[in-house]
Amino acid sequence: MERTHALIGFGEAGSTFAVAAGWGRAVAVWDLVSARRDASATAGLSAASVAPEAVTGAPLILSLVTADQSLRAARDYAPLLTPGAVWCDMNSASPETKRASAEAVAAAGGRYVDVAVLAPVDPARLAVPLLLAGEAADEAGAMLRSIGFTNLRVVGAEVGRASAIKMIRSVMIKGIEALTDEMMAAAGRAGVVDEVVASLDASEKARPWSERAAYNLERMATHGLRRAAEMEEAASTLRALGVEPLMTTGTVLRQRAAAGKELQQ
Repeated sequence: MERTHALIGFGEAGSTFAVAAGWGRAVAVWDLVSARRDASATAGLSAASVAPEAVTGAPLILSLVTADQSLRAARDYAPLLTPGAVWCDMNSASPETKRASAEAVAAAGGRYVDVAVLAPVDPARLAVPLLLAGEAADEAGAMLRSIGFTNLRVVGAEVGRASAIKMIRSVMIKGIEALTDEMMAAAGRAGVVDEVVASLDASEKARPWSERAAYNLERMATHGLRRAAEMEEAASTLRALGVEPLMTTGTVLRQRAAAGKELQQ
């Protein structure tokens, strides 16, 4: 069976995309965690027993690990690439991290594309907004469309541009979640939760803050560790721009502290 593409990492993003698209056994998967490789086989994909089985011969590779593992994945697996293969780095990493990953891929004869995922993959799935940057971004966009992605935009030929958009945007998006946690903790201790959320509702009608607070806190409890890793990359982005990431550094700590709270209750 001809290989269409390979996945490095089969966590939330990889599994959501694979199931939504029904990619099947033409897609090979490698994940360091054996349980995730087993999950990919259950989803109908080809689970590789070793990394070369997934990467070698694949014309398109989607790197879907975590922010803190994206550079390691590029350095470890790029030497396995077939010359000319397109490596789509879809991880939430800083422009500096992505440029270092691009160097590893280029040195191995591959073509690197910086891909920024701008929304949660569930429920958007294959319609999740993607920004692409890099010299091979146009070709990568065509390849991603051919496997089911529908909402793509090329933002330039410079690796790191897509990531910069996402990282700087994340300062606000993830920062709001962290501020919500802090706000609700203080309001709860003061016994003024209803009054605080009512005052916010009065100033912003788009969505009741009682709903927004519950949503943000759930996302942090479920994904706090992954988001903390992403925000460390956002802090790196700001430092590179000469901006001291005071709130962003605080967001890293708050996201990490909130992780797993639901399990602890």
